[in-house]
Amino acid sequence: MESWVALLDIFLNNPTPETEASLWLQQSFSATSSSSSIPITTSSFIGLLTKPCNVTVDDSSSSSLTTKTVMLIRTLPDFVQSRILSFLVFENKRFCARDLCGLARDVLGGGGEVDFWVKRAAYNLLDAVSESNHERISEKQEVDEEFESLPGWLKNSVSSHSDLFLPWLPISHDELSSRTAFVACENENDEDLLSEVGESVEKELNEVVDEIEVDSGRNVSIEREFEDMAVSLRARIMNFESSFKTAGLANEMRQLCSEKEGDSFVVLGLIEPWKTDDETASVLITHFSNASEDELAWPSQILCSVVLPKLLVLEEPASRVLVSATMEYCKIHQKAAVYALLLPLILRREGINNPICDVITRILRECLHPAHVSAFCQKLLCGGEDERRFICLPCHQSLICSELVWTESLFTLFQNILNHNVHLTLDSVNHIVYQVEKLAERFSKSLKFGNFLLCLVTKCAPLLKSHKLLLIQTVGHTDTIVTKSILSKLNTF
Repeated sequence: MESWVALLDIFLNNPTPETEASLWLQQSFSATSSSSSIPITTSSFIGLLTKPCNVTVDDSSSSSLTTKTVMLIRTLPDFVQSRILSFLVFENKRFCARDLCGLARDVLGGGGEVDFWVKRAAYNLLDAVSESNHERISEKQEVDEEFESLPGWLKNSVSSHSDLFLPWLPISHDELSSRTAFVACENENDEDLLSEVGESVEKELNEVVDEIEVDSGRNVSIEREFEDMAVSLRARIMNFESSFKTAGLANEMRQLCSEKEGDSFVVLGLIEPWKTDDETASVLITHFSNASEDELAWPSQILCSVVLPKLLVLEEPASRVLVSATMEYCKIHQKAAVYALLLPLILRREGINNPICDVITRILRECLHPAHVSAFCQKLLCGGEDERRFICLPCHQSLICSELVWTESLFTLFQNILNHNVHLTLDSVNHIVYQVEKLAERFSKSLKFGNFLLCLVTKCAPLLKSHKLLLIQTVGHTDTIVTKSILSKLNTF
């Protein structure tokens, strides 16, 4: 375990660890073992992640502690698990595809509650080790075709009785013979397993959003005392005097919402913190960033009552002070950023414009891991209405709809996402192609639409081969300076 501490530290402390982890693995790679440590290889790393560990958990049914055996990766924090799986996607060519597939399947089907982002990263890993025709690796593959099987010119040596049939290899004949075959990537129960996990993901998403009460405009009244306190807070927050006093008002605001937890959205609607100037709003957000709160509920209320209403009506570039404070808050509360900021912004009833696109792009680039962005895109493009549920105050719901409104800025947003080296899933790409076909005539003269198409066929070429003829026909309806470039790229498929 000591040999891997430096690598695990990279996954723990580096927000985008793929490149650094890849460099460390390359520099530390060693096929030989010593008496004190296990050799650092791709196989031994997978072996470390899948090593059985005994953990003590609460048994709710019997109100007692029980011991459960899980893989070592499942004992790590959720965000570290997600980063490790994303690294394996990034470097999947250096690992045995069957090992990676087996690891992803064990994470998905290992029982117990699995974090949403961990599941999405495991799905991405399964996609990455799929064959070019997007069929999972079959159990019918022969052992001779295994990642670590011996080449043909060594097979005769394997049958010899020498202790070391090749003295420079750190493996004996007996050890080689005793090795079991790799676990197949899929078996007859895989389809049911993936279907079951998919249903659990949807159920978890609904449960997460249900943690916040979204008042759909029903008349809710609170005691006159609390209403007067909220109105008083509103007047005081609107008159910015100093950062210190604003921080004190933030404490009062948090305390009042805590006392009326079931009606906190009503309280926030009375305080109207979104009407403050950007400097006051940034102080509020910065102060709340230092609070130790739960993962979704209160952070979501802060974002949807202080930041979201300002951005929904944004027509000019957002102020630097507001964006900076928002970025720092979203880095700490990523789930809240998705449900209370990103989703409602992208689902803006009038569609996003350039200033909103710029803010969303920064949040996606600087606050979320690329694998999380891929999962977010899949939720946005392919998920049902339940998966696109968002959190906002009732008074702002009229500014948001449940479906994407395709604008030039939305195409620019997806182009920015692709340029950030986010690997979209096959489902996401298929949906984008469907939308492109419908909208080609409408945006036939749009250079932004054309630039997006060029980026799409460049970044997602392997996933677009089956759509080649459809895309050529679609691009034929456009007339921009990049049309010929897009057609030229499609003809290389």
